[in-house]
Amino acid sequence: MTTTLALPGTLSLGLARGAVELRQFFRNREQVVFTFSLPAVLMILLGSILNGPTAQAGVSSGQLLAAGMIGAGIVSTSFNSVGIGIANDREVGALKRLRGTPMPAAAYFIGKMIMVAVTSVAQTVLMAAVAMLLFDLDLPADPAKWLTLLWVLVLGIVSSTLLGIAITSLTRTTNGTVAVVQMVYLVLQFISGVFVTPIRNLPRVMVDIASFFPLKWICQGFRSVFLPPEAATQEMAGTWELPMVALVLAVWCVVGLVLARVTFRWTNEAR
Repeated sequence: MTTTLALPGTLSLGLARGAVELRQFFRNREQVVFTFSLPAVLMILLGSILNGPTAQAGVSSGQLLAAGMIGAGIVSTSFNSVGIGIANDREVGALKRLRGTPMPAAAYFIGKMIMVAVTSVAQTVLMAAVAMLLFDLDLPADPAKWLTLLWVLVLGIVSSTLLGIAITSLTRTTNGTVAVVQMVYLVLQFISGVFVTPIRNLPRVMVDIASFFPLKWICQGFRSVFLPPEAATQEMAGTWELPMVALVLAVWCVVGLVLARVTFRWTNEAR
């Protein structure tokens, strides 16, 4: 009598792949240092230069910038790192070898998200600690704000990771992906009110463009968590618009999943 062993499910393969991704990430010391240090260093430099009073009493420019940059750090550990990492895996043939295994693309995506989730939480803790020490940013005391932090973090990780996977379809080399990813991320940081605080100081047309992308809403969600309610007057709409934050990020999760699934390729060879 012949018995057939059932193959592991997509979720099981994804969890196993996530463990591999984490080991690979933390073994690369240069990548670990760069991933965690760059957003924190930028926050320290820009916050120290731009820190000063705002029109809203009790909230400094440094606090506005720090709260937004915590959100931007999540995009750095997801969109940037995933896009560049997949391009490198494809270029060196690692993805081609994985294609010969029973692992489906969905399991590979899950593995990437697990790696991003761990690094993003660590990044958030690091950035928040720096902001508390240097810019007197307070941790939220309201349980509702902690809940907001959780869902903004989850939706931000999922949407940004999937878009990081999708953007690798635009280039065929790691260097090309680095250029595209960094340019997109840098431009979005400027027009999303990360580097320019408060966001009301930006031209309306720039903010309107940024409103189509996740970064602006991720940063707005994080500002709602770490800043007092009165600081919402510094936003373009004068409120935190949390329902809109949730809606835009949820839509990008769906759009990102479709784009990642349709455009993802295991090799640089033409389909």
